Parts: sequence; C-alpha cells; structure tokens
Amino acid sequence: MNELMVGRLFDWTDKNVIITGAGGSIGSTLAHAFATYQANVVLVDKNAESLTNLHRMIEEMGRTCLTFAVDVTDVEAIHGMVHEVQERLGSIDVLINHAGMNIRKQALDLELAEWDRVLSVNLRGMFAVAQAVGRVMVAQRAGKIVNTASVSAVRGHKHLVAYAASKGGVQQMTKVLAHEWAPYGVNVNAVGPGYIYTHQTEDLLADPAARQSIAAKIPMGRIGEPADLVGAYLFLASPAANYITGQTLFVDGGRTVD
Repeated sequence: MNELMVGRLFDWTDKNVIITGAGGSIGSTLAHAFATYQANVVLVDKNAESLTNLHRMIEEMGRTCLTFAVDVTDVEAIHGMVHEVQERLGSIDVLINHAGMNIRKQALDLELAEWDRVLSVNLRGMFAVAQAVGRVMVAQRAGKIVNTASVSAVRGHKHLVAYAASKGGVQQMTKVLAHEWAPYGVNVNAVGPGYIYTHQTEDLLADPAARQSIAAKIPMGRIGEPADLVGAYLFLASPAANYITGQTLFVDGGRTVD
C-alpha cells in the first residue's frame, strides 16, 4: 500500500453515503463523521423532523446532503429513495444500514404483533434496504455495506428475545450477502455495538442499579458513547477494509470476550 493510499484511506471526497436511522443518536453521529471526511450524505429516517438540524449542519460543512422520510418497512419507498439518489448523485458508494428498534419485555409477555414489528424493522427492513442498494453496487461493481448488528446477536440477554433474534439474523444475512456479492466488488460487513448511551437505552440506563450492573459486566468498566462506534464504521466503509467481508466487528468494551 503506497503512501498516497494510506493518506486517503479515510477520505470520502465526492463519495456518496446513505445512512438509515440517521435521526437517532448513533446514526446522526455517523452522518456527521462521514461529512467531516468530505462525504456527501443521504439521511434516511422515518421521522423527517429528526433530520432537520442535521441536514442543515452537514450543508454548512459544505457537503451535499439529501434527506428522505422513509420507513424501512415500506419497500416501495425504499426503491423510490434509491432511484432518486442515483438520479441526483450518480453512484452509491457506502450504505450504513442502521435503522432499528427494540421492545424490551420478558419472552412470556411479548405479543406476537410486537415480535413481528421488531423483526419487520430490524431484519426484513434491513434486508430490503441492502437488496435495493446492493443491486446498484453490483451493477457498478463496487461498494461498501455496513449493517448494524449487536452483541445481542451472540449473547442471550434477558428481555430481548425479538431484538436478539433479529440481530442474529442480521449477522447471518451479512455473511450470505458478502458471499454472493464479493465477486462484484461489494463488501458487506456489520458492526455489533454493546450497550451504548442512546435514545433507545436511556430509560434502562437512567436506573442507577441497572446502569451499574451492566457496566460491571463490561471489562472496560463503562457503557459506550455513540462516538465510540465511529471508528469501526469508518474503517469497514474505507479502502482499509477492502479485503474484509462477511465479518461482524463487535464494539462492546470487551463484553463478548468471555
């Protein structure tokens, strides 16, 4: 790898990055990070209002920013978004496939409608986005997809039966897509966050006892921040990861080491 290549590993000048779930704590942090490294950013979230300030911030950074109010369970809307991105920006270079949700309940209390809702967003929706963008990347014979999995893909955390099942599915889906699309120059990987301070976890982590119990199980002794995830996503979306595909990189303070 020559010196020029090393210097440009994390330079997305004139590259186009789609981020689903961009209005959340992690998604917005990632959007800002990619814009900092000169990417054009496509913000996708079912809640358009959550994207207003972020859109303005990225444009003030001098980057092109497109915003789409799309629910990932709406396949027609996904296809429309991908078509418009192609029309307006040309290529799709990176997909951060991040949109997700959780319902925290004991398994005996979880209603099947709730199970369906979690799987519809976290697994079906993530596949629908990956498939639509994957068609573009396979045709252009280049692209990076980074799905969001979770430590719950490999740990049997209580009260997360639907979430864990969906994220286990994401991990396996990542492997299959990586296998099928590798001949076309498309890398598919995943990031598996541990416990992170986000809007989704704020109610749980607001309880001092729960927060202390969770932190005690993490070798690094603390719960993560959204910023702790940035390096993993940037790395897997960069040329530094050109020979990596089908992998899940856990960013969890060591939670999965034992």
